Amino acid sequence: MKYLVDTHCHSLASGHAYSTIQEIAKEANNKGLKMVAITDHGPNMPGGPHIFHIANQRVIPNKIHGVEILKGVEANIIDYDGNLDIPERIIKALDFVIASLHDVCLEPGNIDENTRGIMRAMENPFVDAIAHPGNPNFPIHMEAVVLKAKETDTLIEINNSSLQHKGSRAGSLENCITIAKLCKEHNVSITVGSDAHISFAVGKFDKAIEILSNINMPKELIMNLDPDKFKQYLQSKGKIRFMESSHSPKV
Repeated sequence: MKYLVDTHCHSLASGHAYSTIQEIAKEANNKGLKMVAITDHGPNMPGGPHIFHIANQRVIPNKIHGVEILKGVEANIIDYDGNLDIPERIIKALDFVIASLHDVCLEPGNIDENTRGIMRAMENPFVDAIAHPGNPNFPIHMEAVVLKAKETDTLIEINNSSLQHKGSRAGSLENCITIAKLCKEHNVSITVGSDAHISFAVGKFDKAIEILSNINMPKELIMNLDPDKFKQYLQSKGKIRFMESSHSPKV
């Protein structure tokens, strides 16, 4: 299977990442990817971009170096009611929205609090995916989160960066395997994200692919394989850009 979409990439604007959007797109093209999501951190992340940066992504071309660019964000869940650090007037105009928990933005709670925060975030109609839910710093009721994803048509991310040796969320492997198996069991779509913080990591899915191969994840549940299918998903979520394109006259 060829993975053609990377749904989790950070540019220089995230503060602790090291590549421009152009560099990300060029490397994606080099690797044969057709689509990448620029998902810089929300402003509550220390060193993260100002909210104006997230809002102004409309100036970014829809394609760079032949790669389709999704204008997005990795929004921070800022409390256990699932509130985000991106206001609705901005988040509703974005192409792709990830929500996630980071311990520098919210003190890890108990398993019930963490689960509630993620599940409430999934009730936000503008949230499309939950990033790195296997993070052991934020234990969750995994099956409840997967079932909530099914109910809300939210993608569950298998985050490749979390699985690297000395990665950003060490100890995630077993949790990610369990979550992937639950997604398979309950027929919940997943997305694989590189969580690239430098262009060379764009499209790096090796560890995540290993998990999915080992459990024989049906390709129908993997959203990274077909850009057109992914755009149909975004259209089904009411994303303005793809709703508009669906009504464009055929030439």
